[in-house]
Amino acid sequence: QVQLVESGGGLVQPGGSLRLSCKTSRSIFSINLMGWYRQAPGKQREFVARITSGGGTDYADSVKGRFTISRDNAKNTAFLQMNSLKFDDTAVYYCNTMNPFTRVEYWGQGAQVTVTS
Repeated sequence: QVQLVESGGGLVQPGGSLRLSCKTSRSIFSINLMGWYRQAPGKQREFVARITSGGGTDYADSVKGRFTISRDNAKNTAFLQMNSLKFDDTAVYYCNTMNPFTRVEYWGQGAQVTVTS
């Protein structure tokens, strides 16, 4: 069973920063895509960012220039650095990993991010 363990959510004021972490098992981390999705209350889950095993990145337009996804292969961990947070960023953030060949994917348990004044 593959597990993704997320951490780093919390409360933050508008304009503030948070960093999410997602640690997974070594056996899948080296080749898998790592991504972040989010789901706000009453809305569908949406794509936020992804990073390939080679370090290529892709972002949703709503977070470009504010969020940065990265990965530490030695620690089997992916990160989402979130800066200049807005009220609209409030959501549960889910880590996702997918094998690019088999398309098998796994999800983390979710981390609540709340932007509030």
